[in-house]
Amino acid sequence: MSSINIEPENLPDEAPANHSMTTAGWVTNLGIVLGVVIGAIGFAWNIAPMLWGGVAIIVISLISGAVLRALGYGQVRKQES
Repeated sequence: MSSINIEPENLPDEAPANHSMTTAGWVTNLGIVLGVVIGAIGFAWNIAPMLWGGVAIIVISLISGAVLRALGYGQVRKQES
């Protein structure tokens, strides 16, 4: 038995049911993975335009994820009470 006593009111709120499986989440994550792979190949083969292209893909995917979330395709933010 643990010596740590956690009261029920100190537990975090229940996680959302969708587990962040949203369009905004998928677009952002796939864009980041693609950008990292392209950038890593450009870095390994010493191809600067390919490296910076990968960085640009990462930036574009972050922006597109934020836009999609603002349009309602992402995780709904919990209202502060």
